[in-house]
Formats: sequence, structure tokens, C-alpha cells
Amino acid sequence: MGSVLSTIFSNNEKARARRGGLRLKPVGLGDLPENCLAMILNHFDPVEICNLARLNRAFYRASSADFLWEPKLPENYGVLVKKLLMLYEYDHQFCLNDIYGRLCRPIRISNGTKEVWCEKRTGGMCMLVSWEGMKITGIHDRRYWAHISTPQSRFHTIAYLKQIWWLEVEGDIEFDIPEGNYSLFFRLHLGKPLESQARLGSSNNHLVHGWTSHPVHFKFSTSNGRHAMSKYFLNDQGKWLCYHVGEFIVKDSFETTKIKFSMTQIDCTHQKGGLSLDSVLICPSNIETSAMV
Repeated sequence: MGSVLSTIFSNNEKARARRGGLRLKPVGLGDLPENCLAMILNHFDPVEICNLARLNRAFYRASSADFLWEPKLPENYGVLVKKLLMLYEYDHQFCLNDIYGRLCRPIRISNGTKEVWCEKRTGGMCMLVSWEGMKITGIHDRRYWAHISTPQSRFHTIAYLKQIWWLEVEGDIEFDIPEGNYSLFFRLHLGKPLESQARLGSSNNHLVHGWTSHPVHFKFSTSNGRHAMSKYFLNDQGKWLCYHVGEFIVKDSFETTKIKFSMTQIDCTHQKGGLSLDSVLICPSNIETSAMV
């Protein structure tokens, strides 16, 4: 895109220029009017637009056109701006590309237990719910749970289950989720996450027990009547995994969506332990989860 295109003068113009002894200057994309450049940029996604804006001043100015960014923003971006950015006069202070950029930065809500942001390439709304924003049986009893600081979590802390008979985790969300198809995941790790993952095999395996006898049950329900349930035997140790619970559809961007979710393993015939709980992830179904957490 940054290379100079071939001269757009017609053959007659070239001939007249040669007879008059004129030397034609090649014309490139940067010489096009800003509105034309903006129409070209409209065919690219937000990340590509931002990269092209670095080519020259013409592209930079064209990349600020509001008609480029409005269809890329969530349909209810006005509501999100007021709730998340507290900008009640945003339309007078910021261009829509500024709004897009600010919504793509993670924003903490609910006393820091939830994080909301727009995925920068698609504009899809994503949300993380920390374990601290959930109701967990025995979470404050040190015989059962430990709270561990770690850079492996976006919230910088996780809940580590030492051992318990009755595992029950519940949570809920109430948010103006934009229209679209979404997936819900639990982010878990068998074993205690250490700074050196190479040490997991020698120091952590004996602490993990009770997850292959009976499956862990995951489920959620939404205010629009959607229910989903899944179950997994947990046996993959030494790495963070996002366990897919199910999908749901939001049809009205301007109606608050309520979601209740849970994770349980309540068979009391054996103890289980050695499980790390980080968060619950909600994101558009077409987004790769590995880049979200």
C-alpha cells in the first residue's frame, strides 16, 4: 500500500508534456483526496487502518473519518462510553476512532473484579470475571483455599484449591452486552502455577487429586432463556486451559443481559485438590480465546 503507483496520466497528457518539455511527477495514493483515501481504508479492519495511518499525513488524516469507525464500534457504543468511560459529552470531545481506541483498552468495573474491553480487530465485546467476583464455598478458610499472587493472571491473583469435599463456584454478570454470538469459558489450571513451568512435574503432581473419578459440571443461564451445560474430567496438568461451557446469543444491544454461571463437583465420596481458578471469560464466539487471557 505504501509504494508509489504507476502514473495515472493518460497517454495524451504524457505526449503533450513531452512536447512542452515538462517532466511529470508520479502520483501515488498519498496524493489522493482525503475522502477518497477514507473510502479505501473502509475496506480494512481497525488494526490495518491504524497501520496504514502511519504511512503519511494524508493517510493519518483520512483514518480519522467517523464513517470509518461507526460500523466497527458496537451498536450500543453510546451506552458503553457513558458507563465505562464516564464521557457524557463524548460526541463533542472525541472522534469515533478515539472512542474505539479507548474501548479497546481493558476497563475494570465492579470494584476491580471484572474487566471489559473490545477486541481490537473485530470490535467484539469481551469480559473477564475474576474469582474474587464469585461466590466460592470455603474460599476464606485457609484449610481449603489459598490466594496466590501470580503474573499469569490479568488480575494478578488466583484461588488455589488445596483440598475439599464439596466444590461449588457461582457467579453472575449484569451488563449491556452488544448484539452477537458469545461463548463462556472457565479458565483453570491443574496444579499450582509456578514461575518455572519446568518445575511443575516434580513439585506439583502429587498435590493434584480427585479430578478423574467424577467430572466437573459447568453451566450457565441467561436472562433471555438460554441455558448451557458441559462436564469435563480434569486431567491435563501444567497449563492454563479455557473450558468451554456453551454459547448464547444477544439479540438486543440496548437490553441489559443477565448471566448466572457455576462450576461444581459435589460428589462427597472422595476429596479433590490441586486446582487453580483464575476467571470466567465471555467473548464473541469467533475470537480465539488464547489471545484473550
